[in-house]
Amino acid sequence: MCGIVGAIARKDVTPILLEGLKRLEYRGYDSAGVAIRTEDGRLQRVRSVRKVAALQELLDKHTVKGNLGIAHTRWATHGMPAERNAHPHMSGEQVAIVHNGIIENHSELREQLEAQGYTFTSETDTEVIAHLLASLMGGSQDLVQIVRTAIIKLVGAYALAVADPEDSERLVVARAGSPLVVGVAEDGNYIASDVFALLPVTQRFIFLEEGDIAEVRRDGVTVFDSEGNRVERPIQKFHLAASTADKGPYPHYMLKEIYEQPAVIAETL
Repeated sequence: MCGIVGAIARKDVTPILLEGLKRLEYRGYDSAGVAIRTEDGRLQRVRSVRKVAALQELLDKHTVKGNLGIAHTRWATHGMPAERNAHPHMSGEQVAIVHNGIIENHSELREQLEAQGYTFTSETDTEVIAHLLASLMGGSQDLVQIVRTAIIKLVGAYALAVADPEDSERLVVARAGSPLVVGVAEDGNYIASDVFALLPVTQRFIFLEEGDIAEVRRDGVTVFDSEGNRVERPIQKFHLAASTADKGPYPHYMLKEIYEQPAVIAETL
């Protein structure tokens, strides 16, 4: 099961993204990657087909730092486990996205986009979304409107995070059929497919509802419903500690879950 992490903060977000990916390892995955908006405004992408630790080695080697980024762990659906199929996916140098879910009409959209001159470098359904977004840019529409126009064309499920190619201070996210949460903190705002990924940085979350699109900035979050109306989603406090998602002294998560059963049942009762 794939995992998403994203961040925009007043500090280097690379360690936060990596820690979030590590906390999503329990889902299982075959590749991982990040796209970071560096100080010079470029999006720098690094991907690996090995463990998150291998991805971290690559990031340390290339000294990738920035205040905005998106990251992903992938469990192969469309396309074999390979670096070219790992997320984030890009169209050109500035459009970068991560995606959970399956786009059922990706073949049809791929044919249309190839006819428009877009070149695909992966076998994934996700790259279709990246090129679709790029094809809608260049006019007067804001990225939130562009994302809304794009997802109308999608058939299937998605949790989607897009790094704004024009505004280095913003992420745009959307969800339908796949979960996505926004973590709210004083030093910035964060997004993830699972609250456990963000517990080291916040315990306050906005749970996006079906069809929601959100504009995530360092100093605020604006949510729109499926009709395009601005809405208020409550901020909810999550009371579990960050260590809840750790393997702790156990060699793997299954053993941890077995030994935690008595405590979990007691808490539930």
